[in-house]
Amino acid sequence: MNNINFKNVLNSLLVLCVFCLFSCASASTKDGVSVELPKKVSGSSEAEILENISQLQNSDAYLLQPGDLLEVTVFKEEDMSRVARINTNGTITFPLVGIVKVSDYSLAEAEKILTENLKRYFKNPQVSILIKEYANNTVYVLGQVKKPSSLKIPPEKNLTVLEAITSAGGFTDIANTSKVKVLRMENGKQKSIDVDVSQITKQGKKSLDINLMSGDVVFVPQSMF
Repeated sequence: MNNINFKNVLNSLLVLCVFCLFSCASASTKDGVSVELPKKVSGSSEAEILENISQLQNSDAYLLQPGDLLEVTVFKEEDMSRVARINTNGTITFPLVGIVKVSDYSLAEAEKILTENLKRYFKNPQVSILIKEYANNTVYVLGQVKKPSSLKIPPEKNLTVLEAITSAGGFTDIANTSKVKVLRMENGKQKSIDVDVSQITKQGKKSLDINLMSGDVVFVPQSMF
């Protein structure tokens, strides 16, 4: 997959995946989108879906990682505002404080780290961090799993659908394990791949357990029965 396809996961991936599902799937909650943040099944409106996915990506469930592009602002200190990409050793360089490690921390934790460093130079600094671009080794597991979350694909290793679902705590009691979908961008177009996880787990059909690619969204719908 070309890296350029995921230069802005927060904007393009969210809109494209939702648009595809609403235009290609029925409006039922069985095959459509019913994104949840922990243990709460949302409605099927586009606004709710976008809000829930956005909340997931910007909540403490997401840990910053090398390659993420950050917009850092300090309230009432415009000269301190910076856009910085986290380098391979997990750090950014910021005015006055120098090199700061921010990878493997949530947004809130990274804001606190920078705030503490800036207290030597400002009185009660207020730091805000936004993710402008996500690194290209992240996948998302949403819907009827116990811990909807973003996951890193291990370096030089594969991450399968079943492994991702297991890392997200496994299925909820109302998950439709035979109707799992993988949303993927290829050559600028959104595609939906059906994965029958029940055949993988109950019948041993490991060939159905496909490898995930950067930016994939694994969605587990709710069972109607």
